[in-house]
Amino acid sequence: MKVPNDKMKKTVFFDRDGTLIVNQHYLNDPEKIVYLPFCFEALQLLRDQGFQFVMVTNQSGIAKGIVQVENMHEIHRHMLKRFGEHGIEFAGIYFSPHASDSDHEMRKPNAGMLLQAARELEVDFAKSWMVGDNMSDVEAGRRAGCRTILLAGGDLSKDSKFAKPDVEAPTLMAVAKAILANAGQPSSKQTP
Repeated sequence: MKVPNDKMKKTVFFDRDGTLIVNQHYLNDPEKIVYLPFCFEALQLLRDQGFQFVMVTNQSGIAKGIVQVENMHEIHRHMLKRFGEHGIEFAGIYFSPHASDSDHEMRKPNAGMLLQAARELEVDFAKSWMVGDNMSDVEAGRRAGCRTILLAGGDLSKDSKFAKPDVEAPTLMAVAKAILANAGQPSSKQTP
């Protein structure tokens, strides 16, 4: 059954490592989580404007045997608790445990995680954003039909085989301000 448009939710999809928390390459210990500057303040601004949040994260360390699934879930529980202490909720967390070279539909740059979230969480891609620190994040958002932001990307978008992001931002606070500045302008991209 198709959800009426007025029930669809504007959503910000966030990558995890390098976007919400410091990328520590195969984080396997919840005690080592370090949040990026302005993380909580930026998400509070977006929350106050009615955005729902979804985390979509590639976790190839699971396929490599470097990260244990139980530890990843514990990391996510710690993160949800810390975000909750700041009045921030995530509607969902989706992860891809597939190897880097698998081209699995659920692994970014493919849009599988975003599309699954859309089915389960009533996402309006025309009013939604994908935020990440890699061009594979940007491409996943583009393929899903939402606008995209490359966080602290700098040179990452220049030599990429993927289309440039809609916005490049140096901090999460700049991400939030860019989203809010464009919130009233739905994307012209087509949802698959």
